[in-house]
Amino acid sequence: MTAISPKASSALPNFSEGIQYFGEALPDFETYGATPAIESGRVAIASPTEPNAVYQTLLAADALRYLTLQVTASKASGHPGGFASQAEAYASLVMLGYKNIITEVGHHAPGFYSAMFLDRSLEDMGIFTVQQLRDRFREKHGLLGHLSGYIPGILAPAGPLGQGQHFAMAAALLHKDKLFPFTVGDGGLGEPYIVSAIAHFHTAYPAVTNFLPVLVWNGYSQEHHSMVSLKTNEQMQAYWQGNGFDQVVLVDAKDFDDQNQPGDYVDSTAFSFEKRLAFTQAVLSGVDKAARSALGGKLTVFIIKQLKGAGVHARGAKSHNLYPKDTLDAPHIISALQTRALSAEAWQLVRTNAERAGGGPAAKTVVTEFEFPLPELGELPLEEYAVGGEPKVSTTAMGRLVGIVGNKDQNFLVTNADGNEASGIANINQALKIIHPTTDDLYNQAPNGQVYEPLSEDACAGLAAGLALMGARTLWCSYESFAINGLPIWQTVTQAMAELRRQTPSTITLFTAGALEQGRNGWTHQRPEIEAYFASLMRNGNVFPLFPPDANSIQACYDWALKTKNKGIVITASKSPLPIRTTLQQTRQGLRDGAVLLHEVAGDKQVVFAVIGDMTLMPVFEAAAFLETEGIGAKIISVINPRQLYRSHDTAWDTCSEAEGGFLDDAKFAELFDGDALIAVTGGAAGMLEPILLRSTAKRDTFAWKRGETTASAGELMAFNGLTAEALTKRAIALVH
Repeated sequence: MTAISPKASSALPNFSEGIQYFGEALPDFETYGATPAIESGRVAIASPTEPNAVYQTLLAADALRYLTLQVTASKASGHPGGFASQAEAYASLVMLGYKNIITEVGHHAPGFYSAMFLDRSLEDMGIFTVQQLRDRFREKHGLLGHLSGYIPGILAPAGPLGQGQHFAMAAALLHKDKLFPFTVGDGGLGEPYIVSAIAHFHTAYPAVTNFLPVLVWNGYSQEHHSMVSLKTNEQMQAYWQGNGFDQVVLVDAKDFDDQNQPGDYVDSTAFSFEKRLAFTQAVLSGVDKAARSALGGKLTVFIIKQLKGAGVHARGAKSHNLYPKDTLDAPHIISALQTRALSAEAWQLVRTNAERAGGGPAAKTVVTEFEFPLPELGELPLEEYAVGGEPKVSTTAMGRLVGIVGNKDQNFLVTNADGNEASGIANINQALKIIHPTTDDLYNQAPNGQVYEPLSEDACAGLAAGLALMGARTLWCSYESFAINGLPIWQTVTQAMAELRRQTPSTITLFTAGALEQGRNGWTHQRPEIEAYFASLMRNGNVFPLFPPDANSIQACYDWALKTKNKGIVITASKSPLPIRTTLQQTRQGLRDGAVLLHEVAGDKQVVFAVIGDMTLMPVFEAAAFLETEGIGAKIISVINPRQLYRSHDTAWDTCSEAEGGFLDDAKFAELFDGDALIAVTGGAAGMLEPILLRSTAKRDTFAWKRGETTASAGELMAFNGLTAEALTKRAIALVH
């Protein structure tokens, strides 16, 4: 193909400013490129076998490759190789009218941006030309290196592998009439826990098959051969069939190679033009077959087998990302771009098809560009227990409300790794039923339940957080000690929520059976370091760890969380009966101010105890009682919402979508925490105490978790970690004297 100067090309479309190379028309363009294959007023091609549809799908694939390479090379940075190897599959989905496309692979970002540019979605962020596309790639407030919720038309964030299937399944569950394909790389196929998550979902929701994994089987991972590169086609098909897939559609570029390329993975762009069309025809028909199968009730996977880097600057893992040497002036980049260059007329044809496909730009049509309708919950019937009355189980009190929410909102879903009863929330199962193909009243199981219980924290967090991002209400329940395995996807979603251009319900969690209650089970069940993770996330500005001290407080916390938007809210509470120490109104105040006063006795000197948690209050109240006998005053402050105790400039709150400030001012902070000494106490990680320690000017110390040990009681475990009334009293006396 001969590259020509833009100035020499007539009738250049405006959007093409910034395209460096244009080519001559491909063979038979006059015949098969005369009019768009997607006719005006239509949303897709008429048939995947029509020659003009096949021809124009090939043009779309090459346009995607060209833009992906030019955009990444404009910054000598980014990842063109993986997306390039499946360009025919992506182009086929679009030509068939499917635009609700998700990816498992953050490194496909420049390809997705190129697609959003072609269908004019990026015009919503002021990107009208290829030059602007280049300029804003990998720039702040531009096109980030990995996909985010900030980009018009992009359905879900992508970066960490092993997550894309959650977003696709969540969307499929909420929109059963639409197809949600998601690309997954063979290099990431072994990440936890893609196929197992799909398997459990399919067992729970056998009729929801309108999501479509598109396996990009290109033989390579990021820096080496993929671990599935030696599988035969038959073995790969058997793998998916063995994991419950009814339909496996595999298209292998090797079957069309007429250039004698070595190895099992080949580059279709090196074929003769006739064979390129034949391969594109096979992909287009295969994608159509797979899409119809998925929409028709069969669990389906589409596999495109083609060498990584097909049609760009390098092949194999060497095509994965660009380095400083890979600039637009580099000979190998120039050569690759000139080889892929399209004529001005072809560019206009590709854009017209892209814009018409699916009924318009993705930014105007995909499901995440609209807020998901939610039923009104009204005022929840909170049950207020008498302060000082009979001890109550906090989690059970919240569980009652969860059941009410689920009965009012049929899309509401609770996820738990098979442990609601053990967490004091059996009432959730009783009210909403565990989703299971076996109906069993003894175990509260029913096929149409609203409690999703895979034995995988990743699958629990993934579906709950994915549904929240897509606009539905959910609750992820877990033991504090195990939840760490689900946090990667939850963190991805909270970060995405911070930059979304729409409202979505906050992703809410309930973590029970804190380390202090798990002594008998040994240190494997005592992992409160997760609280340090949340403590660091508080500085994001939209993550709120909540520590209700009793059964009244947890109800007020959950009621507040349900009314928030675009936040990550973590409620941590015990499953043991504990004293009622607060009124509902006190917790509402504590949610606003960050903390609430529980107990105060004056003295010549005053020690302030700032306490996170519920069980940890027990040794603190004992210590305060002893100090009072010594004439030392004590204040006990329950820290319910520590994020509010930061100073305004400590977090990125004002950069968040649905920003929430309201931090406790200095005067009120002093009113709560000033004294002759301050002791900050938590049964978890000390990092959660940072907001208090940053601002207090008193003599101060911390008591916090050190490590787990096998013990017979919570008291013994607290003693192992130095959390005793005796130790607190001794330190308090030392600080004030």
